[in-house]
Formats: sequence, structure tokens, C-alpha cells
Amino acid sequence: MTYRICLIEGDGIGHEVVPAGRRLLEATGLPLTFVPAEAGWDVFQRTGLALPAETLEAVREADATLFGAVSSPLHAVEGYRSPIIELRRTLDLYANLRPAQSHPVPGSREGIDLLIVRENTEGLYVGRERREGDTAVAERIITRRGSERIARAAFRLAHMRRGHVTIVHKANVLRTTCGLFREAALAVAADFPDVHVEEMLVDVAAMRLITEPERFDVLVTTNLFGDILSDEAAALVGGLGLAPSGNIGEGRAAIFEPVHGSAPDIAGRGIANPLATFLAVAMLLDHLGEAEVAMRVRYAVGHTLRSRVVTPDLGGEATTHKVTEAVIAALG
Repeated sequence: MTYRICLIEGDGIGHEVVPAGRRLLEATGLPLTFVPAEAGWDVFQRTGLALPAETLEAVREADATLFGAVSSPLHAVEGYRSPIIELRRTLDLYANLRPAQSHPVPGSREGIDLLIVRENTEGLYVGRERREGDTAVAERIITRRGSERIARAAFRLAHMRRGHVTIVHKANVLRTTCGLFREAALAVAADFPDVHVEEMLVDVAAMRLITEPERFDVLVTTNLFGDILSDEAAALVGGLGLAPSGNIGEGRAAIFEPVHGSAPDIAGRGIANPLATFLAVAMLLDHLGEAEVAMRVRYAVGHTLRSRVVTPDLGGEATTHKVTEAVIAALG
């Protein structure tokens, strides 16, 4: 079987790390065919579309997609919407998976191996905002269906890990929305009697991630909370340059991406860190059922980190190309 992989570079350093990811995928020796596609701010400025219809179709038809990074304006631009958010919602990629594991780099805490399972299509990111004079209003959408399915995904994953799920919410204040999320998640927990479950207010979870991150296995939470907590967790294990993520649903489509942004300040200089993309490649390979190859990729990344062949963001002097060469050599 030949796997069909869609490649979306996006903007900024996406043009550097996604080609590096392609080289790594080619080095695995798996039968692959690649379909390049466009999305992001640059293509929006050229065409008026941040997510062209042909890109959406390419993602829909691929076995998996490797996505780089996109730039987004900080002010409202008529017609522009983040393409990754649009892809998540249109393809119903309701689960965002953000692993955080200790790495052999300065500043990484030891003993961390956790997974944040973030609801990916609801919450405040639905984009229902409006102005009423000098008052701005945002709607937070939480549904029972969305809460149950993200909780079920988290419990299934915990069953394959250490068997511990932390339900993170703010139901003591957001009694209706977080209250529904909490209620639905606890109902799902009853179907997994072999998984230990606890619940934690989001502010307490943020503190515990700093003080005792080793205690966590799987955390499941709503969209905005998951976005914030997962970046916090990444800071404990080496930063966003080592942070991958996956967007999955019930259908065929699945998107894997580094968490970092487009980094326009270093774009084109050849010093972008490709390791988060390589770890996203490992997640992509796991999704395809190629667990052994995924393990080889993770080993190669770890070997390269231990050898201190790293880019400036991790305190080294290596280029994107040199890091890529080192990882491919370790893969072999």
C-alpha cells in the first residue's frame, strides 16, 4: 500500500520545516506519494482565500496531512479566517492531541510523559463574536455530543497509557458551559472502570503542571483551556520547538503539525528548528499504523538532541539542514 500524504507549508518557517519533514518521511523507506497544497496568509493575499477548495479536498483525500505554520493578522481582515481552524471544523477533527515528554535538553524537566486531549471544534474558538457599542461579546459553545466524544477519546488513549485521566474545567464559575462538559465527561468515565479519573479546576491544573507535572497522564479539557495548558506543558520539556500536535476525527482526514507559529523574524534564514515537525511526523506515522517506524523517528530525534546538534532556539548553532541530516543519519 502506498500512503498519500498532503503537505501544506503555509507561511514563514513552514516553507522550511515541512520540506524537512518530507525528507524525513522519504528516508523511512515507506511507500509514499506527496500532494503539495496551499493555505495561509500569503495565499489569502494572492487569491482572497486562506483555504482554497482544492486544498480542502486534498486533505480530505489524503491518508494524512503534514501542516507547517500560518501567519494571521492580529486585527480583523474581512474574509480571512485561520485555515487550520477552518480545517478542524470543516473536517470535524474534534480531537487535538498534544503530547509533552521530557527531552535531553537544558531546561527540560525529567519524568514528564503526559498527553493533553483538547476539544478542537467548539468553545470560544467558534468565532461567534460581536460588538455592541463599547462592549464586545463572545459566545462559548459547549455541546453534550462534543464533550462526550472528546472525553471518550481521552479515556481510550489513557487505557493504552498509564490509565489516569484528569478532567479539567471551571464549572465552579462557568456553571452552564463547563458544567455540561464536566457532566458529560464524568458520564463517559463510567464506561471505563479500569481508568482512574479525577477532576481539576483549570487554574489548579495550571499550577500543578508547574509544581508536579510528573503526576499527569492524560488531561482532557475544552478548546481554549487546552490551547493554553498545552503551551505551558511544552515550556516544561524544551519549548515549542519540540512540541508536536495531531488533529483527528472519525473520518479519514487527519492533520499533524508543529505547535510553533510561522516565526517571520527568522523565516528564510535557515535556522528554523525542524524537530517539532519531526515529532509530528512520528505522530503521523503512528496514525498510519506504522508504530515501529514512528519509534525509530523518535529515537533519531532523541539521539540528535543528545548529540547537541540543535538550532539556536535550543542553544546550538546548527542549521535546519544540519539538524535534518543528523536525524536522518540517526534514523538509519
